[in-house]
Amino acid sequence: MTATGSDLFVQINNAVIDLQASQYQTFERPLKTLARLLHHPDLEAANNTLTEGVDLQVFLESQKPRGGVVGGGLTWPEAPEQTLGLTLLLIDRFAQDPNFMLQFGHTYFYSGRKIIGDIHAVTGQMIIPFVRDYRTYVMSQGNIRPKLVKPVSNKIFIVHGHDGETREMVARFIEKIGFEAVILHERPNKGRTIITKFREEAADIGFAVVLMTPDDQGGKTGDAAGALRARARQNVVFELGFFIGVLGPERVAALVRGDIERPSDFDGVVYISLENSSWKSDLGKELQAAGYSIDWNKVMGA
Repeated sequence: MTATGSDLFVQINNAVIDLQASQYQTFERPLKTLARLLHHPDLEAANNTLTEGVDLQVFLESQKPRGGVVGGGLTWPEAPEQTLGLTLLLIDRFAQDPNFMLQFGHTYFYSGRKIIGDIHAVTGQMIIPFVRDYRTYVMSQGNIRPKLVKPVSNKIFIVHGHDGETREMVARFIEKIGFEAVILHERPNKGRTIITKFREEAADIGFAVVLMTPDDQGGKTGDAAGALRARARQNVVFELGFFIGVLGPERVAALVRGDIERPSDFDGVVYISLENSSWKSDLGKELQAAGYSIDWNKVMGA
């Protein structure tokens, strides 16, 4: 086992732990994180081998659920590799359609408790054994060496517009709970152009907090002046898209002040209202979901 492979599976295991500890309102995020990690580029060869010739729909149609029996009706193939392939496809399907996971859990892993009990049953009885066996399979393949998935960095990038008061408030909160707030204009220029400085300072960032404050106005060409809507600055929207591409939407949170127009193409980004008194705890939850260790005493006291 390589050190980098170990790091990847530590993060996969952490996603499973978060899923097992989740509630109905929060299970989608660790589920999607798990699916994303399982499709790391260096796992592609193993995944292709495991899913070759495996038909998830045929498998599901062949099952005969027996109501009230945990796991009742699921008949897995005798070949372990086919079972791994089917479970991998199921996790993909769950991530694409979380409602399907709810239905699947109720049908085959009914716990007799709340809906989240069925989710936890699927996780404990199907996903956890899968991750264990999948790791053994992957690491036994001599030509597969998963690389390091970017570790959680202590640095959190603050994307901001003209609202200096909001920028300082959020940056100081980030620092009070134990992280380093990175604000571009506070970093030395070192003779770098703006875009070079931005790229280099963002290179080892683990999470981005984007402050969407009503600094600009805009609308469609030809709209009357009264139809213009408040917007974040263009550099803020650009950097929002940049960090979504680099970190993934699960590592980006947008803090919104006022009734501003939100970009329509950035699905999966969490928008947190700064008008809501719970914005600090909401941001803390997003950081925790992204793998950060949060001291909730500091969050409540900040």
